[in-house]
Amino acid sequence: MSPLAHGLRALVYLYRWTLSPFVGWHCRFQPTCSCYAIEALEKHGAIRGGWLTLRRLGRCHPWGGSGYDPVPGPVTNASTGGRGQAAVAAPRENP
Repeated sequence: MSPLAHGLRALVYLYRWTLSPFVGWHCRFQPTCSCYAIEALEKHGAIRGGWLTLRRLGRCHPWGGSGYDPVPGPVTNASTGGRGQAAVAAPRENP
């Protein structure tokens, strides 16, 4: 992990130890937003992991979703637009 990702992760741990006990245990998602943030920073680094965390926090409101929301896996192939599979199927050969 980059130094920036370590710093962001330290902020999440600081939130857990200081403010989280006062906010309460009313999470709408599984894993919790702080667990999601740590996992996103570890998997994707500071920039993308931070963006995923901000998106998740933006969905955490009374009219937002709820339920199981895991951190997406790393993008495997940039040429496919992040889908992880070929955008166009290869032509089939005739036997």
